[in-house]
Amino acid sequence: MRDKRMKFGIIAGNRGFFPDHLAKSGREDMIRALEKAGFDVVVLGPEDTKYGAVETHDDAKRCAELFRKNAADIDGVIVTLPNFGDERAVADTLRLSRLNVPVLVQATPDDPRNMTIAARRDSFCGKMSVCNNLKQYGIPYSLTKLHTVHPGSDEFRADLEKFAATCRVVNGMRGLRIGAIGARPANFNTVRFSEKLLEGYGISVEPVDLSEIMGRIARLGDDEPCVTGKLEQIRRYVSTDSVPKQALIKMAKLGSVIDEWMQQVDAKISAVQCWTSLEEFLGVVPCTIMSMMSESLIPSACEVDVCGVIGMHSLQLVSGTPSALLDWNNNYGADPNKAVCFHCSNLPKHFFKQARMDYQEIIAGTVGKENTYGTCVGRVKAGAMSYVRFSTDDRAGKVRGYVGEGRFTDDSLDTFGGAGVVEIPRLQQLLHYICENGFEHHVAANFTTAASAIHEAATKYLGWEMYYHQ
Repeated sequence: MRDKRMKFGIIAGNRGFFPDHLAKSGREDMIRALEKAGFDVVVLGPEDTKYGAVETHDDAKRCAELFRKNAADIDGVIVTLPNFGDERAVADTLRLSRLNVPVLVQATPDDPRNMTIAARRDSFCGKMSVCNNLKQYGIPYSLTKLHTVHPGSDEFRADLEKFAATCRVVNGMRGLRIGAIGARPANFNTVRFSEKLLEGYGISVEPVDLSEIMGRIARLGDDEPCVTGKLEQIRRYVSTDSVPKQALIKMAKLGSVIDEWMQQVDAKISAVQCWTSLEEFLGVVPCTIMSMMSESLIPSACEVDVCGVIGMHSLQLVSGTPSALLDWNNNYGADPNKAVCFHCSNLPKHFFKQARMDYQEIIAGTVGKENTYGTCVGRVKAGAMSYVRFSTDDRAGKVRGYVGEGRFTDDSLDTFGGAGVVEIPRLQQLLHYICENGFEHHVAANFTTAASAIHEAATKYLGWEMYYHQ
C-alpha cells in the first residue's frame, strides 16, 4: 500500500592498510542486498573513488556532494564496513552531506578459518571506532542486532526491514501537517496538547472552526456530484440497511467538505470534534467518514486528539495498513493481562471481522437516536498488534510516550460499538505506568509488529522520551 520505493545512501568504508579488495566486494555485497530487498541506492562508483569506497577526506567530500544532490530522495544512510574502515571519513561524509536522516552502521564478520593478512577484516573493531566518531560529531545512528552481520544474511535482511520502518516513521513525522477540525469537547481536558512543542519538531497543526465546516455543508445541495459521489462511497464501504437516507446524505456532505478542506490546507491526517455539536446541529456522527479516511491511510482521530492521531500515523508508516484510536476501556474478567479496547466507533473497516453502520448508543440518550447515525459497529478481529501513545508534556517541555506489542484475541465479548479484547504481557505494569505518568486513556493500535522501530525513531532521531513496554 506504499507508493514510494525507498532509497538509501551507502557509505562503504575502507582503510588502506587493511585488505582493500574487501572494500570492493563489500560495497558490491551491500548494493546487492539492498536491491534484492527492493530498495534503491545512491553510492559512489569505482570511477569516483577507489572501489567506490570512502577512505580519505576527499572521498568524504565526493560522497557528501553526491548525497546532497540526491537529498530529496534519500530516506536513510547505511554505513557498511567490509574492513576496519576510516572512522573520520565516514563521520565527515555524514557531516558534510547535511542529511537529516537515520543512519545504520553495519560491519561484516571475519571468517575464523581465514584471518591472514590478506583476508582479515577487523570490522568488529572498526565499527566501535566509527560509532565513537559519530557520537563525537553528534550524529545519531542505529545498529544491527548482531555486532557483525553479513549483508547477504537473513539476519541483516531483518535489520534492513526494521531500519526502513524507522526511516519511514522519522521522515513521515518531519513536516507533518495535522488538520484539527473543531475544538476539543469542553469537558475533555484529557486531549489537551501543546501546538508549540509539536511545531518545535516540525509538526504543524492546521485548525478549522466547526462553524466553517457547517457553513460549507449548508451550501451543498443533495444532488451535487461531490455529494452523490461520496454517498456512493459510503454505501460501498459499509452496510447501511438500517440507516435513514437523509442521515447518509448529511454524512456525504460532511465527508465531501472535510476532503476538500484537507486538500486545501495540505493536511495529511486529522483529529475531529466528534461530539456533540455535529449531532445537535447537523444530525449525524462523523464516525463512518473518519473510518473511511483511516481506511484510506489518512488517519483520523476522535475528540480532537491530535497526539492520538500522531500515534496512528506512526504505526501506519511502519505497516502501510490502517490504524485505529482506541480507549483502554475495561478489564476482561479477572485476567490481569487482558483488557477491552473500545470506541463507539470510527475504527477503520480493516479492524473488523464484519462491520455495519448504526447509531451511537452512548450519546443517543442526550441528543436523540435520530441524530446519532453513522457509527461503524463490529468486533475487532484477532491478530498481533502494536500500540503507541504520544503526549506533549508541557510542564517539562518535551514530547513523551510509550510503545509496545500484544495481540487482539477471539475471546467472547457482548457489547456495542467497535470493541476487542487485547492481551498484553505484564499489562498491569503498563497500566500503572500510564496512570503514574498521567497519560491519556486513548491509545493508537495497528495490526503490525512495530514497537522497536517506533521506539528507535522517536528516541534516537526525534528526541522524544519513550517507554518501551516488553
